[in-house]
Amino acid sequence: MTFSDETIFITGFPGFIASRLIKHLAAEGVRFILLVQPALLERAREEVEQIASETGAARDSFQIVEGDITQGNLGMASAELETARRETTTLFHLAAIYDLAVERDLAMRVNVGGTRNVNNFAKTIKKLRRYHYISTCYVAGRRKGLILETELRHDAGFRNHYEETKYAAELEVEALKSELPVTIHRPAVVCGDSHTGETAKYDGIYYLIHYLRKWPAALTLLNIGNREVRLNLVPIDFVIEAMVALAKDERAIGATVQIADPAPLTTEQLFDEISKTLGGRRSAVTIPARIVQPSLMLPFSPALTGLPHCAVPYFFLEQTHDSTRARELLEPHGIRCPKFPDYVGALIGFVAEHPRL
Repeated sequence: MTFSDETIFITGFPGFIASRLIKHLAAEGVRFILLVQPALLERAREEVEQIASETGAARDSFQIVEGDITQGNLGMASAELETARRETTTLFHLAAIYDLAVERDLAMRVNVGGTRNVNNFAKTIKKLRRYHYISTCYVAGRRKGLILETELRHDAGFRNHYEETKYAAELEVEALKSELPVTIHRPAVVCGDSHTGETAKYDGIYYLIHYLRKWPAALTLLNIGNREVRLNLVPIDFVIEAMVALAKDERAIGATVQIADPAPLTTEQLFDEISKTLGGRRSAVTIPARIVQPSLMLPFSPALTGLPHCAVPYFFLEQTHDSTRARELLEPHGIRCPKFPDYVGALIGFVAEHPRL
């Protein structure tokens, strides 16, 4: 299947993931309807010009529509709403608050209320071939052990309102599978491009990279990672390739797919891989987690380490994200998650060239 006869409606533009997705699809002759918040219109126009220039796509294949997912009918003008309902064939819903420290009211309004509005819009699309909802592996909240792609409901609780509201939103999309052709994508912790290192945000593994870059000669000696805990990282290019392949594969209709590394490294191993790249050696001593975790939660710790308190739990997760269905669907397309040692140099190189974003 190709997208040459598709009109794809996308929320979340000009966000990094949405922009990368559009750039990947633009070369295939896709027509786009891009829902953009009023405050981001100028940035969106500039991004479209750049994408059109880089891909050779016709400028008139991109229709920027002013709107807001938190409003009824997505805040679209009536004429544009009717056009979108009539012409859209594929819907990608990426817009969300991706902030571990987000306040609950804002997260509920955007992540849950916004998704509910997109769901209602999806029901009115006349020629809908697929609705793609971008969730997260961390809807699993405080659950421990193996997390299956077929599992969602639980009462284990959540570490923050981001997890809580993405879980509530996914429940609502899951309920649509009985009436619409839905695919739910659950990426793990997204990092930069495995080839160029390009990213738009320094979080996740970047906290560790920035920490070790401060004083590599000293900090690389003492490993603050954990031998039991694995941090599941996925580079953005793998995530985009996976999403596009799943969008073209009718076997993915009705599926929930965890876009995750099937063999993630422990945080101790991640520390050592960064240490080798920066300082040419592995760490000498691993500090026990029972000392590291409470130390990172001390009031002054974020100023010293650069790791905010809200991110600390993700380096001590007792979770493994199964990706059996993802591998079944992606391997026929030749798509596999790169191994961290093969791209850690690209991530560090980009940080060195762009210390601040």
